[in-house]
Amino acid sequence: MSSLKNFDIGAFPQWFLDTGVDILVAIFIGVLVYYIGKKLLSKIVSQIIKSARHREWHRKDIEKRQKTLVHLFATIWRLIVIFSVLYAVLRTIFGDAISNTFAPLFASAGIIGIAVGIGAQSLIRDFLSGIFIISENQYRVGDIVDIEGFSGTVERIGARSTVIRDADGNVHYFPNGMVQHVINKTMGYSMARFTLALHPSTDIEKISEVIDTIGKDLSEEEVWKDKILEAPNFISIGEFNANSVELIVAGKTQPSDQWAVVAEMRRRLLERFEKDGVELATPPAQTSKSKK
Repeated sequence: MSSLKNFDIGAFPQWFLDTGVDILVAIFIGVLVYYIGKKLLSKIVSQIIKSARHREWHRKDIEKRQKTLVHLFATIWRLIVIFSVLYAVLRTIFGDAISNTFAPLFASAGIIGIAVGIGAQSLIRDFLSGIFIISENQYRVGDIVDIEGFSGTVERIGARSTVIRDADGNVHYFPNGMVQHVINKTMGYSMARFTLALHPSTDIEKISEVIDTIGKDLSEEEVWKDKILEAPNFISIGEFNANSVELIVAGKTQPSDQWAVVAEMRRRLLERFEKDGVELATPPAQTSKSKK
């Protein structure tokens, strides 16, 4: 309170001209450098990803990799700029005495650092794990993954945690250090795989030809040909019993397009089955009821 009472308001204009302007200039330059550096980093990362090593990657893979790396480097660049501007402001205020002013703080920080370091082990582990996740390209922003039993779309990969959003809109936060097992469903390509449960009396050979024909026609259509790498076709017979026989259908698609392809294949197959009078499997419960 005494410092506030002794503060000379009349001296403020002169202080602002001598010191305040320099502080505003330092902040302005910092903001400018941050945004220019962010743009340059984005262009540099884009050029690296599009280099000869990554030409065989699909466009979606390139975009995901770019978005992930740009976010990481932008975060690091932001921290560098913030600390640089903070140091410039403090040096403007305290001058060369900044080292003497903060020397006791730095000395005590060494002692406190030992105690804090023990508690920061998990933080360091999360940071290093995040670096390895990104450098090894385990998953990227936009990928659909299963992490520790939870499935969703990766929204952010930070220095400390990974954020995914599931189909219900729930957001899950995973410390990078605890990510031990990841299933990436959209890396490189995806599989459109599903099963059909039909009546045991179904002519398997005839149905397999129908499946192959519909899958081939779908893969050649203008809307779908860029999404399908290998046409969905009959693979094998799955489980069968007195009530049903399962047919396994699979094809290769571009990342994230497998669900749309599966839905369209099912729709067309159901229309064809209804037209040809193909019977679907009857659930055991309904079979027992009908006998009664």
